Amino acid sequence: MTTLSASSPLPMTPAEPTARPKMTAENRIPGDMTRDQLLDRIMRVNHAGEYGAVRIYQGQMAVIGKGQHGDTLKHMLEQEVVHKEYFQKAIGERQGRPTVLQPVWHVAGWMLGAGTALLGERAAMACTVAVEEAIDDHYREQAELLGDDEAELRDTIERFRAEELEHRDIGYENGAEQAPAYPLLHAAVKSGTRLAIWLSERI
Repeated sequence: MTTLSASSPLPMTPAEPTARPKMTAENRIPGDMTRDQLLDRIMRVNHAGEYGAVRIYQGQMAVIGKGQHGDTLKHMLEQEVVHKEYFQKAIGERQGRPTVLQPVWHVAGWMLGAGTALLGERAAMACTVAVEEAIDDHYREQAELLGDDEAELRDTIERFRAEELEHRDIGYENGAEQAPAYPLLHAAVKSGTRLAIWLSERI
């Protein structure tokens, strides 16, 4: 059995993950966005994302809203409307602007919702899982950046994130993983959602 002496090196242990620094003037480096620029980006992309989510659920409701999942879809849609209206109001209060891609998301969101619903109820649930997983990652990153000076916004984002995770779990509980070609569908929708987030942040 090996023993450690006072001069023996201590065994290496994995480094603890470090949290991302909060958004402060002190930890900015040249090239970073200012606080106002970051907040403007957060409002714009979150409004775009929630707007798109509303359109996805509206598209699904149009196809399968009278089926067995109608009440569930209505519940999720109502929560997304609340999210959208919060960020829409916040954009006005903070004198920001919505993404210029909103007309694109208006059409694309509905088509994604209706298109996956046409593939079947499980495909619609697979769409929900993929979208909500991407949004979960996005909201978590935002909450980690916000300090106590934006506690209300941070707490709201965390509350909305919890509701998005509820939607993800509903998708899993209702057969998302049994959808035809689930891995391909999940990957395509999640990648598309991440691209939409990236574009809406910047345009």
